[in-house]
Amino acid sequence: MTPMEWYLPLIWASLIGVAVMMYVILDGFDLGIGILFPATRKEEERDLMMNSVAPFWDGNETWLVLGGGGLWVAFPKAYAIIMPAFYLPVIGMLLALVLRGVSFEFRWVAKPRHRVWDLAFAGGSIVAAFLQGVILGGLLQGIPVVDGQYAGGPYDWLTPFSVFVGLAVVAGYALLGATWLNMRTVGPVRELGRRVAPVLLATVLVAIAIISLWTPLMLESVAERWFSIPNILFLWPIPIAVVLIAYGIWQGILRGREFLPFAGTIALFVLGYAGLIISYAPYLVPPSLTFWDTAAAPASQLFFLLGTMFLLPIVLGYTIFVYWIFRGRIAPGEGYH
Repeated sequence: MTPMEWYLPLIWASLIGVAVMMYVILDGFDLGIGILFPATRKEEERDLMMNSVAPFWDGNETWLVLGGGGLWVAFPKAYAIIMPAFYLPVIGMLLALVLRGVSFEFRWVAKPRHRVWDLAFAGGSIVAAFLQGVILGGLLQGIPVVDGQYAGGPYDWLTPFSVFVGLAVVAGYALLGATWLNMRTVGPVRELGRRVAPVLLATVLVAIAIISLWTPLMLESVAERWFSIPNILFLWPIPIAVVLIAYGIWQGILRGREFLPFAGTIALFVLGYAGLIISYAPYLVPPSLTFWDTAAAPASQLFFLLGTMFLLPIVLGYTIFVYWIFRGRIAPGEGYH
């Protein structure tokens, strides 16, 4: 294996990993707004919730395109295995995202008869979040591969573990949404975020604990990564950090802090993501295929990497610009539609 064949898959895996993490954080909070939408029936409060994410939601989904496109370009063998394994939940997730996106535009023009678009916004957000978690759970439990091809059935992804991970992701996104409302809105909507955030935080912590125990019990390789000597000596600070950050979120909510609970929730997601990397790297298709096993030809990776190096700063610059322009709290009656 040449140095290029060794390093290029690592570079692409890092880029895809960053794109997925950016998507989870950025689109996570606006999916969380949709998940929390049924928590109030007041028209003005729902308007404010949607307006708080109106300038950001479509740009946030750019990172999903980058992650999925990067997988197809840099790791076509992994793409050809993962997609058949998750055709149904992937299609369901994309349809839910489309329905939710359409509701942003149609809800305003359909007033006052917009109940169907309220349902589309909330339902699309919940279904998309749940299916993202199901896909994650199905990937974590392993994909059967024979001769470089998917060897399972169309419903192998549907297991108690994947369903539980799906519910955990819904709770996590809802926590992101609640802390976003606490940070970016005023009045009753902010109080809604502050009211539900502690319950969601407790739910997420329980889910993290269960998944952290379930995965090593399910997969011996994960148990060896975390609980063997000397690994456990280096990795024990991660669960401690989760507890400390959760305490900081809790205190931030109780004391009426604005940014701290949202930043702490992001930190919880980052730590959870780091835990997954520790558990499964370098396997891109657990438990059998690594980055290098599924990588495209070095010339293809290099060609698309040059284009990505040009486009990625534009995407980052646009994201920073939009969040800077629309910084600050939004009050009832204000909006960007």
